[in-house]
Amino acid sequence: MDFKRRLKKHADELRWLYMELYNNNARYEELIAQMERFAAERDSDLKKLDCAREKDPQWYQKGDMLGMTMYSDLYAGGLRGVMENLDYLSEQKLTYLHLMPLLKMPEGENDGGYAVEDFRQVDPRIGTNEELRELTRELRRRGISLCLDFIVNHSADTHEWAKRARAGEQEYIDRYMCFDSYEIPSQFEKTMPEVFPGTAPGNFTYIEEMKKYVLTTFHKYQWDLNYRNPVVFNEMVGSILYLSNLGVEVFRIDAVPYIWKQLGTSCRNLPQVHTVMRMIRMITEIVCPAVILKGEVVMAPREVAAYFGTPEKPECHILYNVSAMVNLWAALACRDTRLLKRQLDDIHSIPNGYFINYIRCHDDIGWGLDEDVVRQLGFNPLENKIFLYRFYQGHYPGSFACGELYNFDPQTLDARSCGTSASLCGVEQGLLEKDEAAVQRGIDRVLLMHACMMTLRGFPMIYSGDEIGQLNDNGYHSDVLRREDSRNLHRGKFQWEKAALRHQEGTIQQRIFEGLRRIEELRAAEPAFETGSWVTTWDTFNQGVLCLVRRCEKSEMVCFFNFTEYDQIAHTNCLVGDYTDLFTGEMHQVNEIHLKPYQYMWCRRAL
Repeated sequence: MDFKRRLKKHADELRWLYMELYNNNARYEELIAQMERFAAERDSDLKKLDCAREKDPQWYQKGDMLGMTMYSDLYAGGLRGVMENLDYLSEQKLTYLHLMPLLKMPEGENDGGYAVEDFRQVDPRIGTNEELRELTRELRRRGISLCLDFIVNHSADTHEWAKRARAGEQEYIDRYMCFDSYEIPSQFEKTMPEVFPGTAPGNFTYIEEMKKYVLTTFHKYQWDLNYRNPVVFNEMVGSILYLSNLGVEVFRIDAVPYIWKQLGTSCRNLPQVHTVMRMIRMITEIVCPAVILKGEVVMAPREVAAYFGTPEKPECHILYNVSAMVNLWAALACRDTRLLKRQLDDIHSIPNGYFINYIRCHDDIGWGLDEDVVRQLGFNPLENKIFLYRFYQGHYPGSFACGELYNFDPQTLDARSCGTSASLCGVEQGLLEKDEAAVQRGIDRVLLMHACMMTLRGFPMIYSGDEIGQLNDNGYHSDVLRREDSRNLHRGKFQWEKAALRHQEGTIQQRIFEGLRRIEELRAAEPAFETGSWVTTWDTFNQGVLCLVRRCEKSEMVCFFNFTEYDQIAHTNCLVGDYTDLFTGEMHQVNEIHLKPYQYMWCRRAL
């Protein structure tokens, strides 16, 4: 039996790690029994997929991987609407679809679905569990893997566990981090940073019904789970396995670094976090090896690397390339790629790292740049950050962006940025000014950013609406339920009337849609994007131009990206030979390349 074979492979390590954390044999046996039950309940087509991916464990690293992330209700009203509009996604040759949080959530405040009332139930406003199962089956038929968020760190304060804790049931109080007085919480606060100091100060909330302080790292309505309790681990793993049996193939594990708390520490990136993630990795490999884990780790590259684990003891399969996203936007505003190059060098130095690359997502752009490198480049980190968020707010001379601030802190002057890629790149400003040349420059920036992102190690993900140049949704300001969160600026409803223009020659939608499709098609056909290709940056002796080199047994690609509105010349020592630009078909000697404003080139040489 496959389950027994897979369990035997991991049994010793899994038991050892579990007992190291919990020293509870009865709970361990409950976990194994639960795993065996879920393995037996998997549909035959999922078992077939398990076997196929055991034989091809790097399936997600193929060059034709292309993802999209969206809110199902904003895209088409819910799961049924997504099902009815799959042809639009197939037209783009997607292989991966990330549906933003859709598990049962409270009315009103729910952090965009990241406050969960039931980890095994689709929110009725979005759909049903049976619709989710039906959707995953159709997606598999089309070669598309479904990704869902799984929020490991906390539940909503309206979750059944929280309700029973409020009612005084000790079993459920023990599933959260609860304290009778402020004595211990005050000690935690000395070393535990605040996530949202401006909008959600402090890490604890006093619950009057319980007469207790509850750890609430993110918002007061999100109660941190107590992973020191083996019941919590078993239940949460059970929910992952339950959803995997509905056909979910990728889990975005939310807020991974936060899940273990220890007094006297920052309560982030603790060793026990890696123990938990290693166990989850083994459990999914035993029960549902078709499933992969995507970690949300918003940290510097040197801290991110640990979440891949080691080749012998892996943890997450893939991670978000948050640093690249931030540094791409910084390079575009500054017309300076040096910081981006340094960050990419750090990322590429991670030997077993594989990333999801993206330009925009549902979240803000947090300007967490490497301050030491910023200083080395001759800039003041705070002044540089202020410049960036003011630039993308459109409040800086020469800015082309239309965006808004998120979570501005008047004490530290920290802030983040919101907006769609088209609005941040200048398309919206060009339209407002009725300047067709400015609109075209905005489109050029959108395509440049995506072309660069699609060249990085990992696979690309597009935020729904960006493929048609969707602009900011300024109407959120008049919505009482949405106006307090400026991230709703780029969380507008998908504009189907604009999508209908994607094949109409000369429209903004056509220029962006067809431009992205051209990049995606070339990427899918190029051997240098396949599994195991070598990727590095290369000096250009021009801070406005980034050069990336990709190499495999069959070909070498030298890729150039001009992040300025001026003609530029890039020099690359030691790269000789005849290269063909895949976008134009022109032949080049890449030791000296002339680029037009915002031009990108993929120059290929057969080996």
